[in-house]
Amino acid sequence: MVQVDFKLIHNLIVIPLKINNKELSFILDSGSNKTILFNLSDNDTIGLKNIEKVELQGLGKGNSVEALLSQNNTIAIQNIQSENESIYIILRDFFDLSSKMGTTIHGIIGHDLIKNFILKINYSTKKIVFYKPETFVYKKCKKCEVFPMQIIRRKPFIKAKVQLDTIGNSLTDVNLLIDSGGSDALWLFVDSEKNIKTPKKFFIDILGEGLSGTIYGNRSRIPKFKVGSYEIYQPTVSFLDSLTTLNARIYKERNGSLGAGILRRFHVWIDYPNKKLTLKKNQNFSDKFNYNMSGLEVVYNGKQLVREQETKTYKDGYSQNIETNSTISFVTSFSYKFKPSFKIKSVVKNSPSDKAGLKGDDIIVSINGIPVHNFNLSKIVSKFQENDHKKIKLQIDRNGQKLNFEFRLKQKI
Repeated sequence: MVQVDFKLIHNLIVIPLKINNKELSFILDSGSNKTILFNLSDNDTIGLKNIEKVELQGLGKGNSVEALLSQNNTIAIQNIQSENESIYIILRDFFDLSSKMGTTIHGIIGHDLIKNFILKINYSTKKIVFYKPETFVYKKCKKCEVFPMQIIRRKPFIKAKVQLDTIGNSLTDVNLLIDSGGSDALWLFVDSEKNIKTPKKFFIDILGEGLSGTIYGNRSRIPKFKVGSYEIYQPTVSFLDSLTTLNARIYKERNGSLGAGILRRFHVWIDYPNKKLTLKKNQNFSDKFNYNMSGLEVVYNGKQLVREQETKTYKDGYSQNIETNSTISFVTSFSYKFKPSFKIKSVVKNSPSDKAGLKGDDIIVSINGIPVHNFNLSKIVSKFQENDHKKIKLQIDRNGQKLNFEFRLKQKI
């Protein structure tokens, strides 16, 4: 048994991982059948071996991308070590995950790390336990449910049901990729079943970056998602067209993905050797499904030097007079510290922020009067997921000029 602490950022699991004895940060992505490395700096020398050029294709509408395939590498997490592993190196960081997550991300890993283990993922305590299948014993758990898991092309799938607003109260069977590396709740592939259509109420949104370009989808809600006896109401769902998901539909029975937006509502056991998934509700189960209502995609923009005021307080303890004794004097000084900076990467057309006049590459100075360096990226995103009609005031730096903007969040689904 090996227990690993992880960071949870935008629903995604970030773990420390060693490749050829070099410690890096990876996203644990159960939906990935490859170990993909990107964002290497000059200081991240890991001694990759047996390199050859290859082409990789993924989600998105663009062409394949050039990559390097390195074989016979060592992957380790604590005292778990795997030899002779293949690693794909993307020559350009198409994902831009480090800026989107506010911390350095070197790559994604899935099947190569978890193929020989039973994983217990606790999203509440942010801990993963790796168990060897030959010594692991499932404890009796009345509140747990166990589901058969198919492994197709080294990826795990589970059968579930969805209620779609196009067909009343009936349920449609779906076969979903178990995708811990997808921050959304659900993706559904349009027309992969005759009932799977984009609902009438939706908006076009940027879902992320794939190897083959930006991934767009129609973001909406469905009345219900059901897996076993668990029923989840009003989840947000992204409906993807056939062109965007062309490469993902090689497995024709696939209808979409079960993402971390739902997985994080459970304690999760992923058992590759025995091909089963176990779920148990956790404290997040009844959380609302929120989404970004601003139309802004904000990313980390490095460090900036910030002047901070330091105030020290002194009490006059010499006077016998009670009123005088409570007199407080202030001594103020200033210090300079490096603090995080954030900028707008893109603005969704016709969104509230677009109509207010905000633009890509605007650097955010403050949000509702609070300096932006007091936030982390997750807190900024949560500000844009709050109440419908909530007023957002942004001060931004555009080419050295300070400008003020104001808009209200608008719920579309």
